[in-house]
Amino acid sequence: MRQTMGDGQASAEAKAVVSIFEYNRNLRYPAIDTVEAYWQGLRHGQTIPARRDVNPRGIENALEYAFIAERIAPGIARLRLAGMHLSDLLGLEVRGMPLASFIEPQDRIRLSDALETVFAQPSVVEMTLRSEGRIGQPPLDGKMILLPLLDDDRQVTRVLGALETRSKLGRAPRRCTICDVSVRPVETDAPRPVPNAQDRAAKLERELATVREIHAKRALDEKRPALTLIDCQS
Repeated sequence: MRQTMGDGQASAEAKAVVSIFEYNRNLRYPAIDTVEAYWQGLRHGQTIPARRDVNPRGIENALEYAFIAERIAPGIARLRLAGMHLSDLLGLEVRGMPLASFIEPQDRIRLSDALETVFAQPSVVEMTLRSEGRIGQPPLDGKMILLPLLDDDRQVTRVLGALETRSKLGRAPRRCTICDVSVRPVETDAPRPVPNAQDRAAKLERELATVREIHAKRALDEKRPALTLIDCQS
C-alpha cells in the first residue's frame, strides 16, 4: 500500500533540505577571518593599508592559506606570495601564476570583475567556492577573500587574500566554480579625487570587455580536442 505524505511531514522535510550554497555560506573559515582581522588592524584609521606594512608573522596561523597578488592588467592578478595550501590545490608551485588558475574557465570573467572592483572602488570582496566531486576528488567547499593594498605610489595594485577550503583535497589539480560574490566598499576618511573619472571608467570598461573576450576564447579552446587522429590507411 502506498502511503501519502501529510502536509506537516512534507513541510518538516522541506525545512531539512539545505542548498549547497546555503551550506557553504554558513561554513566557518577561521583562516579567512584571521587574514581580514589582520588587514583591519593595519588600517589605523587609514583608508587602505600599504603592501610594505604586511608582515607574514601577523598571520602566522593562517599563512598556508594566504597570498599576495599584484594587478598586471585589467581583471588579472598574479600571485607574488602564496601559502602551501594554494600549491596543494593545484599540485605545483603557484608563485607567479594568475589568480584565475584556481577558478574554472567559465567563471573566470566573474573573478576578473571582482578583482577590478577591489582595485577600482576599492572594496573587500568575498567569494564562496565549490568544486564538484570526481574520481579521486571529493566535493570541496571553499571561500576566498580579496583585500586591497596600496603600492609604493599609493595606488591600489596589490591584494592581500586568502583561499581556504574544507574537506580533503583529493587528487590535484582542484579548480572551483564561484557560487556567490559579496562586495563591501571600503569606507574612506575623505573622498579621493579621480581625474577624468568618466573617461577612466569608459577606458576600464573597454579593457574589461577585452579581458572577457580573452577568457571566453580560452574557455572555448580548452573544450576543443588537443589532437585530431586521422586514419591514413586505405
